[in-house]
Amino acid sequence: MERSESLVTGAWLEAHLDAPDVAILDATSFLPTDPRDPQACFREARIPGARFFDINDIADPSSCLSHAMPSAPTFLAKVSKLGVGDGMKVVVYDANGGGSAAMRAWFMFRAFGHGDVAVLDGGLPKWLADGRPVEDGPERPILPRDYRHFTPRDGGPKVVGIEALHDNLAAPRAVMVDARAAERYAGNAPEPRPSLYKGHVPGARNIPFLSVFNADKTLKSDAELREVFAAAGVPLDDTPVIAMCGTGVTACVVAFAAHLAGKSDVAIYDGSWEEWGNVPDAPVATGPNP
Repeated sequence: MERSESLVTGAWLEAHLDAPDVAILDATSFLPTDPRDPQACFREARIPGARFFDINDIADPSSCLSHAMPSAPTFLAKVSKLGVGDGMKVVVYDANGGGSAAMRAWFMFRAFGHGDVAVLDGGLPKWLADGRPVEDGPERPILPRDYRHFTPRDGGPKVVGIEALHDNLAAPRAVMVDARAAERYAGNAPEPRPSLYKGHVPGARNIPFLSVFNADKTLKSDAELREVFAAAGVPLDDTPVIAMCGTGVTACVVAFAAHLAGKSDVAIYDGSWEEWGNVPDAPVATGPNP
């Protein structure tokens, strides 16, 4: 998929606000250390016509992990009631410019076989800075006539469990990449969620997710993104890559950046440090990216 199909500009989206085949989703989510309420932010200012994509609701209700990937039937039921159906282009954004769950939503749609999904470059911050229209107040009620049929399909990027990481440590095949800030990766900063350990999975490389953005929250150029991956020692060829972070959200930023740079099959370790960092006797490494 071309970059322009996966990363849309504010100008493009403003021109398509009334298009019946475009679904706009606000996927804002914040860390537990951030006091902001994402749904309150949505009510204060959102792109006209946007629906709220709640990663904590569109998740596996049986999992003890934060916003774990839902089953296909759960995802189908949730997004259909947001007015998202087959044949529609989905555009996702968030209040942090992409790093607070827009790219998680992008990954989820692709994981369930919906390839026509894009991220708004710069997210809501750039949209507001450019003076584009917003609306506020309660979301318009979603009525049964708004529902659309969504068909989950196989063939998208994969979500892997903790067993895949143990297997990879025993017989390395995939390159693992951690999207957390360098201080958290090194074990020099506390985790926003309780964990037994600080540090990272042994052998994982570090690409702090903020390193793929420009100052205005837009994505770096394809060439610059390839340089980011090369500097971290993460290949963009046929080598399998597994991305992780704290809870599987900003790992999707790395997956999205890799997609723009030419590698669209990065898998996500959904449990990430929330799971690995709480497993007794789990192997843990500390220190900077080797």
